Formats: sequence, C-alpha cells, structure tokens
Amino acid sequence: MTHPTGRPDAAAPATALRAPAPGWATEADVVVVGSGVAGLTVALRCAAAGAKVTVVTKARLDDGSTRWAQGGIAAALGEGDTPEQHLDDTLVAGAGLCDERAVRTLVTEGPDAVRRLIATGARFDADDGTGEILLTREGGHHRRRIAHAGGDATGAEISRALVEAVRTAGIDTVENALVLDLLKDGSGRAAGVTLHVMGEGQRDGVGAVRAGAVVLATGGMGQIFSATTNPAVSTGDGVALALRAGAEVSDLEFVQFHPTVLWLGPEAEGQQPLVSEAVRGEGGHLVDADGVRFMQGRHELAELAPRDIVAKGITRRMRERGAEHMYLDARHFGARMWERRFPTILAACRAHGIDPVTEPIPVAPAAHYASGGVRTDLRGRTTVPGLYACGEVACTGVHGANRLASNSLLEGLVFAERIAEDITAAEGPARPAATAEQPYTGAPGAPGEAPLLASEVRYEIQHIMTHGAGVLRSAESLARAADRLEGVHDAAAAQLRRDGKTAEPGVETWEATNLHLVARVLVAAALRREETRGCHWREDRPARDDAAWRRHLLVTLRPDGALDVRSTDSEAFPPPTTPRTETESRP
Repeated sequence: MTHPTGRPDAAAPATALRAPAPGWATEADVVVVGSGVAGLTVALRCAAAGAKVTVVTKARLDDGSTRWAQGGIAAALGEGDTPEQHLDDTLVAGAGLCDERAVRTLVTEGPDAVRRLIATGARFDADDGTGEILLTREGGHHRRRIAHAGGDATGAEISRALVEAVRTAGIDTVENALVLDLLKDGSGRAAGVTLHVMGEGQRDGVGAVRAGAVVLATGGMGQIFSATTNPAVSTGDGVALALRAGAEVSDLEFVQFHPTVLWLGPEAEGQQPLVSEAVRGEGGHLVDADGVRFMQGRHELAELAPRDIVAKGITRRMRERGAEHMYLDARHFGARMWERRFPTILAACRAHGIDPVTEPIPVAPAAHYASGGVRTDLRGRTTVPGLYACGEVACTGVHGANRLASNSLLEGLVFAERIAEDITAAEGPARPAATAEQPYTGAPGAPGEAPLLASEVRYEIQHIMTHGAGVLRSAESLARAADRLEGVHDAAAAQLRRDGKTAEPGVETWEATNLHLVARVLVAAALRREETRGCHWREDRPARDDAAWRRHLLVTLRPDGALDVRSTDSEAFPPPTTPRTETESRP
C-alpha cells in the first residue's frame, strides 16, 4: 500500500491513563484491537488487500465474547424470508431508535456476509439430507432465520474458523495485551495505540503499535455489573479509550439484560452461564414456582418477545412473588434433544447441580449486551479521523434501544467488512497515513490530574451499578449511583492532591479506571433519558415518550473530566463530525 508523505508530530490524547512510557514499538498499516468476529474479519479483509495488520487482543485470540455466543447468527437465508422482514423485526425490537439506514445495510448485506464466513471455514449445522443450513427462531423474530453451529456453540465455531484463518494468513498478533490509549498525529488523526503486554519476551510491558488506521473491536462492558454473561475481560476498555481520545459515544444507557441466565445464588458475582434464547425458540417455557407460564398474555410472542419485554416480565414476576428467580422449563425436550441441540447449556447446568432433562432451570436476568458504544457511520468511522469501531464496542444505530436476538454477530461481520473496504480503498478520507513516519514523542500516561483507581474499586463500581442502574432504574437510584461514583473518584483525587500518590499502574487499576469512566457515562445518560424505552426501564417514568425522546444521547469527555451530553434531532444519527455540546458536571 502507498501512503501520503509527511512527518506529523505524534501527540497524546487530551486525557489518558497513567502508564510508563512505551519501552518498545512496532509498526503496521492497520492495528485491530480485539479478536472476536468483528476484529478478525477486519484483519483478514485488510490483510487480503495487502495491508500490514497487527491484531492486539486482551487474552488469547479465541478468548473474547464471540466464542460465548450460544444462539447463533441471524440472516434472511431461509425460504420465504426476506431482508425486509428481518428489517421489520429489528426495528420493532429497537423500540423506535434504530437508524433505519444502518439496519437496512445490515439485513441486505448480511446473507452474503454469512456465506463469505462459511467460505472462510465456519461450519454451521445443516440438514443431513439436503445440506441446507438449519435455521431456528429466537425472541423477536417472526421467521426461522438463526443459523447455529454445534447446537449451541455457534460463537465457538465462528471463533475457531476465524482464528485458524488469521494464523494461516500469518497476520501479526499480540496476545495478552491490554490496550491503553490512542496515539494521534499532529493533525489529530489516529496514529496507533499504546498497550501493556502481560508476559515476557520481545514485547512485554508497555509498548506502542504505530498505525495509520486503528480499529476498536474490544467487545462489551458487562463487567460493570455484578452479574453478567460477559467474560472477565469485558471491562469497557474500548469505549473508555475512545472517550479519552475525544470520540463520541452514544446509547450507553441501553444495556440489554439477558432474561435467562442460570441463577447461581444471591451471592454469585462475575460471569454467569447463559441459557440461550434458542431454548425458548425451540419451545421452552418460562414459569414461576407454581408452574404458571406468566409471559402468556403479556406479549403476542409470549416467551419469544424481545429481550427487554421478557426481562421485564421475569423481573415483575419476581417482585410479585418475592422470589429471587424464575424457571425455564424444557423437560419436554427429552434427553436426546438436550444432548444434540444444547450440549453446552446441558453441561453448564449439570456442572452446577441442575439437570434440565428432569427439572426446570432457575433463571434471572443479568447484564448481557451493550446496545450503545462508540458512535460510527455506516463505514465504521468514529468522530476521530482514522479511528474505527465495530462489534459490541460500536454504536452503528442498528440496535436502537434494544438489540434483536442474534443480530450482534451479524453486525460485527457486516460492518467489519465495510471498515476493511474503507481502509483499503484507493482513495478516500480513511486512507492511512505513513505509519513509518509517525515517531512517538511523548508518554500518554505521563502524570496529570486524573488518578488511577485502586483495583478493589472494581467491586464497589459493580455494586453501585447493579443496585442503581440495573434492570430497574429510577431518578432516585440513578442519582444515588451518580453520587457514589463521584465519591469514588473524589477520594482518589483527594489522595493524589494530598499525598501525590495514586494507585500503581497495572492491569487491574487500568481496568477499574475504565469501568468507572464507562459507568459515569451510562448513569449520566440514564438520568437524562426520562422515559422507559427498550432495555432502559425507568420506574418513575414508565411510559415511552416519542415526542421528547425518540432521539439519541451523544456523550464526549472533556479534558477536565466533565461530560458533554447532547441529543440528536431524531432517531437517525448525524454525520460523525465534532458536535456542539452542553456541559454536565462530573457525576
């Protein structure tokens, strides 16, 4: 690839994590942060076009959220199904906040993107006689359009195929690396990232990858809550990096709580086993302790209503009965169907002493998916030139106020391909700069005003968010959460002013600091949105208010730590340019 010439001075973000100066550096045309379906698809497509690509991932290549996806990938592949029907279901689930242009892009380009994924090596379950892909149904879908692999191991199969393809292609990878901050050149364009490698060798400790295009595919932020389906690495690092770099985020108040997560007891914390929506898609029933199917009459699709409806239904029934969980009853499947269709879920349940073949499964909602994230256009471009985002870390406008089941893998796939096309285009605004001529000249973690938070603060943040900004929210609970989050920051800032000390830089303190920043934004947006919509449920504002709130909240971070929040004029996103903002004090 050829690039424009010039020698801009590298510049650190306006705000950044405290960290040592990089002790090593490497160069690439494109650096992709994350190794799920989105990140690896970008990497493969860019490498195929001749770009030098480096993939940075926080754990191992196959250890992100993609491999945990049980349900499958949605696309209009079946007879009688059409992209238009898929679009309609997505818009309904999104509760009036989907950007229709983005959804149309998803559903029209989705089927061919899935076929290209199959060509890459992913093997989906197919009919033994015809060879046709087997399709099932999940919540919010009026058609069978969910392709799955290994019964309930779709994500694991997609991850296997993409990881194998990346290794076969010889793409440079940096595993066990936590990304820290964005590097910018003198014009404010992305010029790479700093990162910390947790290991020994040529690349260990803090280093830098200089690149003319940076793609965030870091996944979600489920660890912001006490109970989540997300792996331990999902600490909102990509959203936090983007905020510190001056990028705009949107829709963080819309955190989807999966309705059916295996209930492990009132003290259980961290990642919880997911009981896929596909169990209900195949005929599993939600019941209370008396065996009553409480979702009937609440929605035309009963247990297959969109996830926010089902999560609310379960939560309401729990409150009515004074119970800590409900039940998912699929005993009528029989042992053979459980073993063939849902082997992963069956094993997880049995590992915790529950046999779904003979007894109902105790379930309760838990944090699952962030519908919002770093705002992008239809090419994955953020409000920072040269910085892209795709997958769960991004907010493309596809999901609106509530993601339709199994649209996440498809979104990662479709928009990853669009990003790769944009980056490798012969002409265009996304053309990477000359990475070899972007020397690193400063440490983005040099001491400043912002303290690092102690590692144990992570659990305090999770407790604050679970009780103040969980499935049930109110002005009172959110204001209390905001005050407590402010107290966490102020205590660390006071120690820094008094003693000149802050928590020591390290993975756990960087993660805690990232979680705190993302929590602040979520709470600020949830307080501002005075209505109930999708997976944002305000008990004090139970009605949906289209006149005032059929629009998105856009948030940026100022160098002084304040949040700038503004709303769009409609459900459609404006072009990703620098917004005019109104300032909110730090919550």
